[in-house]
Amino acid sequence: MNSYKLLTPGPLTTTETVKQVMLKDRCTWDDDYKTVTQTIRKQLLELAQVKETDYTTVLMQGSGSFVVESVLTTAIGDEDKVLIITNGAYGERIVDMAKVLKLQHTVYSVPYHEQPSPLQVKTLLENDSTITHVAVVHCETTTGILNPISEIGDVVKGLNKTFIVDAMSSFGGVPMDVSVMGIDYLISSANKCIQGVPGFGFVIAKIEDLEKCKGQARSVALDLYNQWEVMEVDGKWRFTSPTHVVAAFAKAIEELVEEGGVRARHERYATNNRILRARLQELGFNAYISEDLQSPIITTFLFPYEGFSFEHFYHAMKEAGFVIYPGKLTDMDTFRIGNIGDIHEDHMNTLCKVIENYMAVMKK
Repeated sequence: MNSYKLLTPGPLTTTETVKQVMLKDRCTWDDDYKTVTQTIRKQLLELAQVKETDYTTVLMQGSGSFVVESVLTTAIGDEDKVLIITNGAYGERIVDMAKVLKLQHTVYSVPYHEQPSPLQVKTLLENDSTITHVAVVHCETTTGILNPISEIGDVVKGLNKTFIVDAMSSFGGVPMDVSVMGIDYLISSANKCIQGVPGFGFVIAKIEDLEKCKGQARSVALDLYNQWEVMEVDGKWRFTSPTHVVAAFAKAIEELVEEGGVRARHERYATNNRILRARLQELGFNAYISEDLQSPIITTFLFPYEGFSFEHFYHAMKEAGFVIYPGKLTDMDTFRIGNIGDIHEDHMNTLCKVIENYMAVMKK
């Protein structure tokens, strides 16, 4: 395969140095490797701005959805009930998981281009005292919208519920103080804003809540509590870990710190996003969501004219060295362009120039 800049929400473009560390084989039982695991767990707590006495990190094999399901199956008991907030495909995937796991649940759904209302969340919780947990996606990569988890967290904690946040596409790229936001379980993945490669995800969990979950999981492989219990001893994973991916992630965290941390990375992503939205608007591409709701992670654009062929556009961009993303809406024709990964201002300006040339040819 040729080398492309991946303008996607993950897997994404990684640095050459992250790729290089995967060339070495590692043993899961080796003490040096287990030390890498323990170091990663500690570094993630630092990025979350939480104390080791209050929170712990659990690494879990699989894609981000595996890790979301591990939290749902472990943290929500038979007598519990979860309110699932949705405004995109990934919130809806949590609903699908809840159905398969036979969790008691209720859904608060809003249109894809709108944020959920913290006041409505408060009303729903006050009207149903059986709800024990609330789950929401922070950045819905269906559209690129950023949901108000801090305000929702205030409501959830004020009513003494457990708060689960899918921060898959935002953690490491959007500053957040997990404890101040009242988050009990934050879920993310190696191949998102920390700029590693696919293969595992992680949960930053409040110890007090996780300790209550022993024996509650409906799965052996996805039992978050048992994974934590084993990992706490010396860093050994219960089952075969993705050693090359772990090594790449360790390097990626190192590079995040060198860049200036989450705030510096957030500013780079936000700059990418500002360039993209402004220049594409000049070319007739309107963003699906308003600028005030836009995350710096990924942007959804409406087709610019009737008869626009995404397939043709996609291959033209790929030929120029950029891989973009199809839309994920069902009611409107859209496509998406990611702003994260090892992507910088010059790459974004080059892409916009490529699109400008494409549109000039198509209008002839």
